[in-house]
Amino acid sequence: MAKRAPMAPPDLPGFTYVDLLGSGGFADVYLYEQALPKRRVAVKVLLTDRMSSDSVEEFTAEANVMAMLSTHPAIVTIYQAGVARDGRPYLVMEYCPRPNLQVRYRREPFSIAESLRVGVQVAAAVETAHRAGVLHRDIKPANILVTEYNRPALTDFGIASTTTAAAESAGLSIPWSPPESFADVPRSDPRSDVYALGATVYTLLAGRSPFELPGQRNSAAELISRIETLPLPPLGRADVPASLQRVLDRAMSKSSADRYESALAFARALQTVQIELSHSVTPIDILDDQAPEDIEQDEDDGLTRVRGVVSIDPETTPAAGMTRPSATTTPVAPRFGPPPVTTGFPPATAPAFEPAEASTVLRAAPAATAETMRREQVSLPVSLDETVMRAPVPLPTAAPDEQEAGAAPRRRRTGLWIGLGAAALVVVAIIVGVSLPGLLGGTPAPQQTEEESDPQDPVSTYVEPVTDVVGTVGADGVTFTWTNPDPQEGDYYIVEPVSLGGDAQKVDDTVATVPAAPGQTCIDVTLVRAKGTPQDSNTPTRGCTP
Repeated sequence: MAKRAPMAPPDLPGFTYVDLLGSGGFADVYLYEQALPKRRVAVKVLLTDRMSSDSVEEFTAEANVMAMLSTHPAIVTIYQAGVARDGRPYLVMEYCPRPNLQVRYRREPFSIAESLRVGVQVAAAVETAHRAGVLHRDIKPANILVTEYNRPALTDFGIASTTTAAAESAGLSIPWSPPESFADVPRSDPRSDVYALGATVYTLLAGRSPFELPGQRNSAAELISRIETLPLPPLGRADVPASLQRVLDRAMSKSSADRYESALAFARALQTVQIELSHSVTPIDILDDQAPEDIEQDEDDGLTRVRGVVSIDPETTPAAGMTRPSATTTPVAPRFGPPPVTTGFPPATAPAFEPAEASTVLRAAPAATAETMRREQVSLPVSLDETVMRAPVPLPTAAPDEQEAGAAPRRRRTGLWIGLGAAALVVVAIIVGVSLPGLLGGTPAPQQTEEESDPQDPVSTYVEPVTDVVGTVGADGVTFTWTNPDPQEGDYYIVEPVSLGGDAQKVDDTVATVPAAPGQTCIDVTLVRAKGTPQDSNTPTRGCTP
């Protein structure tokens, strides 16, 4: 299917157009520069031919959902929303300049350490959405952007729904959707999002979607059949521990009842694997919305209610346990129950931005409640692909026992003599330790302990980006050249056409030829250092013809 040409960027007061970032079935996304405060932002604009009173309502609902959740460090921040002078609604969002996870896993599978880190952080974002009563329903690598600080940021809540409307399923991306999405009456609940989280982590590790079999037909019908009937294929990586495969098997169980009961439980399971592998344990950032509210009196005699944020540490007792330190927590009824019996509403259009290589297949909603986001069925060709750590709440310190505080002086004096004796033994040990090596003829070489060994999850070194990306138009297209500021053996480059789109190509030299685009032709060039960690390489450098 030919790609749709993007619409002209709208004229937005206070913003200056810079570049096109992407186009999807329902919206275009542009890069703008905001005048005040001065910063670069991504602006998502609804397409004119997709506009209706219902679609504008849905676009507004997406803005409200994301704004409600976007204070989370792993959810894209929404700055503002409005309607352009030409009548098109738009969202002003955080600009994430690094390639999204779909672009990155197609280049090369992720390391286990980064896959676990991303999995925990995104699962925390999904748990936050669930606690706010929102299902995402379209979790996949293309919907996870990457911030300037290399943090994942979940986006595209265009087909999200309230949990009270869990029986409705208006859209899905086939490779990452659970079996219940393909039932005669599609349904979704928090465990459907858990399945998609597991499928996303699997994809990062495998370099392909879970039921995409290399060398075989991978049509939509065949993928759906495998998702519904086949067990999850093994990852086939020697460095993947059996425990991680078991975590993914459970998260992607055919029956939702067999999966982890929440995104939080899935994140804890990934943390357990991190501990097993001696990796740094990624904290789970969630709002402590069950904590007692601290009431403070402000200067104008108003009341300010402060709700804390909890970073869940799996090394607490019990591991990754309650999100409140208090032992007097009042039990809270489960937020998610079976969906209520609903009556049908007229369907409406759902705006959902998708990159060109990752479109979402829309399905008609059989039923909805008054809170349901309503959509109409849209016939589209099926495409298969479509940082701040929070401080943990300190635990209260128990008061000392009064009887121990009043212990007899005799006991204290006995402890004093024991302590003096121990100190004397330490001094003797030090003298012996210092003297014996000299007497025996030299100091032995220190032995490296297990704690001093190299960590399994080192931080990759910074790779300086290429410079001077220059294009020259010729008979065969546009030939671009660039400069590697610090050439190293094994360096190679990823070249991605920007103006016409298309697949990225790997080149070993500092030159590449791409087809000429009408008007200006642009490419992005990424230097990948083979001796480093490829997936942590620098942000691409863009070059265009004059």
